[in-house]
Amino acid sequence: MNRPKVLQAWLWCVSLWPCWLPHAVPLDCKDETGSFTQCTSISQEKLLDRVIQHAELIYRVSEESCTLFEDMFIPYPLHYLRNQGGNLCHSKPFPIPGSKSEIQQISDKWLLHSVLMLVQSWMEPLIYLQTTLNRYDDAPDALLNKTKWVSDKLLSLEQGVLVLIRKMLDEGILTTSSIFEHTLTPYNEQSPEMLESILRDYNLLICFKKDAHKIETFLKLLKCRQSNKLSCLSY
Repeated sequence: MNRPKVLQAWLWCVSLWPCWLPHAVPLDCKDETGSFTQCTSISQEKLLDRVIQHAELIYRVSEESCTLFEDMFIPYPLHYLRNQGGNLCHSKPFPIPGSKSEIQQISDKWLLHSVLMLVQSWMEPLIYLQTTLNRYDDAPDALLNKTKWVSDKLLSLEQGVLVLIRKMLDEGILTTSSIFEHTLTPYNEQSPEMLESILRDYNLLICFKKDAHKIETFLKLLKCRQSNKLSCLSY
C-alpha cells in the first residue's frame, strides 16, 4: 500500500475513534432537569475513578490533536515553539502550583479547585478553536472531530468535578464566577491574519495539552491521597 493510502486510512480511523470514546467512560452528571443527581448516587471512589479516566482520555486526545496540527500546518523550523508555548498560555497567571514541591504541599480542597479552575478556563478558548479551525481549507476531519470531542467532554468533566467537590469537601455546587471573580480576563476573539492565526491556534493546542496534563496529575494525586498510600511523591 502506498504512503498516501496509508495516511488516508490512518486519518479515517483516527477520525472515528473519538466517537467510540464517550461510551467508555460515562460521566454525564446532569439529568433532564439540569440537576446533578446522576452522579450524586455514585460512590465517591467510583466517581473519582471515572473523572480520572475522563481526564486521561482528554489529555491523550489533546496530545494527538497537537501532533496532527503540527504535522499539517507548522513548518519544521517552527517546531521549537512547542517548548515555548507555556509562557504564552492564558492560564499562566492563575494561582495554580507548577512545581512538584508546590503540588505536594497544597490541600485536597485546592487540588480540586485548581482542576475546576483549569477546566472552566478552557471552555471558551476551545469553542473559539473549533470556529477558527473550520475556516481552514485543508483541516482534516480527524482534527476537527477531536477538537469537538474534547470540548464536549470538558463539559462532562466539569460536572464530575463539581459533584466531587460537593462529596469530598461538603461544599455546594460552585459557579464559574465564584472561582474566577478576580482571575479570568475576557478571551480575545479578534481574527488575525492567516499565519498569525495558525500560530495562535498552535499555541492554544500546546497550552491545552499542558493544562490537560496538569488536570490529570492533580486528580491522580488526589486519588493517591484518598488511597492512604505511604508516598504520592511521584505526582
